[in-house]
Order: sequence, then structure tokens, then C-alpha cells
Amino acid sequence: MIKKGMRRQIVLHYILVVFLALLLVEVIFLLAIRTYYYDSVYSKMKNHITTAESFFHKYEIDSDNNSYQLQVLLDRFELPNTELEVLTLNGDMITSSTGFQPDRTITTSDVPEAVGGSIGRWVGRQSGTNESVMAVSKMLQVHGRDTYVLRYLTSLEGINNDLLNLTLLSIGIGAAVMAVVIVFSFGLANSIVKPLNNITAVSAQMAKGRFNVRIKGNYKFEIGDLASTLNYMAQEIVRSNQIKDDFISSISHELRTPLTSIKGWSETLVSGGYDPEETKLGVSIISKESERLIGLVEEILDFSKLQQNQMKLSIGNVDVKVLLQETILNIWAKAEKKRIHLLLECEDGIYVKGDANRLKQVFLNLVDNAVKFSHEESSIELSAKRISATETAIMVRDSGIGISEAHISRVKDRFFQVDALNGGTGLGLAISQQIVELHNGTLDMVSELGKGTEVTVILPLTEPQPEVNSEGVTQITATFPELDDWEA
Repeated sequence: MIKKGMRRQIVLHYILVVFLALLLVEVIFLLAIRTYYYDSVYSKMKNHITTAESFFHKYEIDSDNNSYQLQVLLDRFELPNTELEVLTLNGDMITSSTGFQPDRTITTSDVPEAVGGSIGRWVGRQSGTNESVMAVSKMLQVHGRDTYVLRYLTSLEGINNDLLNLTLLSIGIGAAVMAVVIVFSFGLANSIVKPLNNITAVSAQMAKGRFNVRIKGNYKFEIGDLASTLNYMAQEIVRSNQIKDDFISSISHELRTPLTSIKGWSETLVSGGYDPEETKLGVSIISKESERLIGLVEEILDFSKLQQNQMKLSIGNVDVKVLLQETILNIWAKAEKKRIHLLLECEDGIYVKGDANRLKQVFLNLVDNAVKFSHEESSIELSAKRISATETAIMVRDSGIGISEAHISRVKDRFFQVDALNGGTGLGLAISQQIVELHNGTLDMVSELGKGTEVTVILPLTEPQPEVNSEGVTQITATFPELDDWEA
């Protein structure tokens, strides 16, 4: 007995469907064969009766002797292995081709049908012998005077034996087909169940945290897709765990470095005995490292909000030129240390709808990365232009170290760092991309190792909305004329 499970369900359902189909086909086939044989016998006897009737209508037998007429009928229209009977309209036998004349009345249904004017047919068991027979009867009128019932009676035992043999043969063929189907159904069930059992076993190990195991086997169709999906899932989990471990290691280092400076200078200042300059230097370092810590924490908090869809945007009309000018002001000091030139090229009147602070966060991150990975005495270009009636493209282009093809596809992944030695959490670009997507925009990167990187942010345009002050005077957001020298 097959134990409960998918294998049992497949085998039983498959066998049931094929069995019912075979049973239906065999029943229809046997009924058709039986009908064909019986109709053939009936047609033969019917044709002889019709021929006899036509004969007596066409040729007049000049004799008043009924016995002679009946003898002519028996001699001319007798059929092999078939008894020809001549009956009265009441069903009493007058004569037969066998010479046997029972003293009983024929009461089968074919005789009344013949008397009614049609050709009667009856199939059943003959009384006395219990033999299966067929009778065909028709009323026959001779010269308009004498009316008889002409009845053919034949045995169906031979036909029934042939039908029985044919039935047994068809059952044997059906049994052979069922045997093949059973073997095939077990093979089909195993081809489905065994891979699923293997996948289930491997999945159970994955559920226990063993993500290094893989589903082995070249499975096809949906099962192959399932195995590939689970293997890919395990690979991604391993990768995510590695990224998480790398992130923890990186963030621990990033946090420890400023904390060490803060702790060291705090203890130094507490001990006292330092001149104002040294004290000022220590306080400055503590302040700087504190800002660095705050930046790291805010970056992690921003990422957490984005992942949980909890980041709120303060939507308004943003002047892109002002946004880029403010970005340059914020990053100028850092660029100046490496003697990097910041160039701005922006069309006037480009406005986008969004959160100005969050968009500034995006471009600060992009320009900060450009400064970090650019050579001294190089330049960084910021540009913005309309690319269609509904969109603007804002680009940050540097001529720094660039990014290799192996890393360019992963550089926007969370926690990924091209160069861990430069510090950071590896979240900046991931956060920037999600902020841009919240503004219905896109962020694309093109880079070549050793030649530089170009980042393009595409945002939807909006029409500028004038602001009205308390005195009813229309105002437009001011620009920074002092930055005009930086424009290319």
C-alpha cells in the first residue's frame, strides 16, 4: 500500500482517470460490435422476408392448394441455420422448415408487430431450450385470400460466444494498458516527488541556518525553477549576511575612531594643565568627531526610515540652481583642502517638486564622493539642463579614480564599499537612490576605471510658484550672486 502523500495522489488519480477512460471506450466498443452483429443478422432475415413478399406479389401461383403454396415458400426462402416458420395471424404455427410443429401459440412481441403491418423483431430466450435467439416476422398475403405471418428464427449463441471472446480480449488489452499506466504513473510520481523531497530536505537545512547547502540536480520546468529560486535565495542570504558582517565591522571601526579621539581628548582636558591653544584644539577635535558621529547615526537612521517607508517629505517647489549652489557652499571647504575646483553650469528657471533638504542630501553625498575619490588639482562639474518638456537631468562629473566594471553594478547596494579604507557606512548611494525614487526620479552611474565617474539624476519638472509675503509683494527665491564665479 502506498503511504499517504503526493505520490499516492498522483498514482491514484492517474490510474482512476485512465481506468474510467478505458472503461468508457470498451463499453462503447463492445456495444457497437454487438449492435453491428445483431443488426447484420436482422438485416439478412428482413431482406429475405421482403424478397418473399415481393415474389408472391409478382408471380401468381395457380393453385388453390395451400400446402403447395407453403411448400414453395419454404423451399425458395429457407436460410441456412435459420428456421422459417409460417404462422396464422393468431400466432399458431402452420408449418416450419424443420418440420417441427409445436402445439402452442407463439406469443413473442415480433408476431403482434407483424400483424400490425410492420416488421417485428424480438431477441430473447427460447422457451424449452433457453437458447438465445432472434426472431423477425412480417405479415404475408397470398393472392389477396390467404394471410400468413412469415417468421425467421435463428440462434445467437455463436454470435454471443464471439462477443464473449472479444470482450475477454478487450479486457485483457485493457488490463495490459492499465499495467503499463501503473508503471508509468509510479515513474511520473517519482519524477515529481523525489525532487520535491530533495528540495524539502535542503530547505529544512536552510531553515536551520545552514545556508551553504545547495539543491543539486538538473531539474526541469517548474521544479527546476523552484530549485534555482531556493538556491538563489540561499546565495542572497549568505551575501546579505556577509554584507551585514562587513557593515558591523565597518561601522564599529567608524564609530570607534571618533569615540577614541573624543575619549582621549576628554581625559586629557580633564587632567588640566594645558594652555588655551591646546585646550581649543582639543575642544575642536571633540566637536569635529562629535559631528562625524552624528552624521553616521543620521545616515543609519535615514536608511532605517527608508527601509520601513517612514521617511516623510516636505514637498515644495525647488529651484535646482539654488540647490546646487548651496551644495557647493557646503562642500567647498573640503574641496579646497585638496585644491579641487567646483564648476557649476545650470540653466535658469529649472524647478522640481520635492523636499529641498532631502534633495540637497542627495547632491551633497554625490559631490562628497566625487571629492573623496578625485585627485588633487582636478575639477568636479555640476550641471543641470532640461532634457524634455517634463524632465531635467542633473549631473555630477569628476575625473577621479573611477569604478571598475565589477563594482559599478553593486556600488548602489546597501553597505557596499568600493574602498573600505576611505571610511563610511556604504549607505550613502543606497539612501540617495531611494530618495530620488521617492521623488519619481532615477539615479544612473557611468564610470571608467582611472578616468572618472558621471552620476546623472533625472527628476520631473514643475512650474515655479511665486510666493507672496505679508505685504502682498510677490517674491521669487533668491540666488547666490557670489557663486557666479564658479559657474563654467
